[in-house]
Amino acid sequence: MNHLEKLIRQYYEWQGYIVRGNVKVGRRPLGGWAGELDIVAYHHQDKRLLHIEPSLDAHPWKKREKRFKKKFDFGKQYICSDVFPWLDKKTPIEQIAVLNRSRRGNKLAGGRVVTIDEFMHEVKNKIAKQGRMARNAIPEEYDLLRTIQMAICGYRKAVKQTE
Repeated sequence: MNHLEKLIRQYYEWQGYIVRGNVKVGRRPLGGWAGELDIVAYHHQDKRLLHIEPSLDAHPWKKREKRFKKKFDFGKQYICSDVFPWLDKKTPIEQIAVLNRSRRGNKLAGGRVVTIDEFMHEVKNKIAKQGRMARNAIPEEYDLLRTIQMAICGYRKAVKQTE
């Protein structure tokens, strides 16, 4: 699991999602797996099911389209049977590619594209609402989120911005 996958996983767990990461799906009869899903998250109260595939690659869009189509197809096929088998098979899946850049239309292989910068903006805003760590620390199991909290909110005093 790379740092981006870990950050996304922690962020959704912190938001109350049940999260599974790097899940192998589609066991083959002679061994091995059909594929792997980077992050699958389900929010019980909101009934929201997410399949997130982050990537820092610099591949051309044509190659990305092929790769993400395969991943998203595996998600549609296996999430409600292998990952969260207790979910209704008709549960809608929001598929998201978190990438270093976007393109016109913000779609890739049927999924929505969110840039890393857009994702980080969302994380930063949510963490900023927590305030300083001394008053409202993010739980220590979310080490990456706590580090961001300390950097933008401070521990006891607000962190001064320098330029």
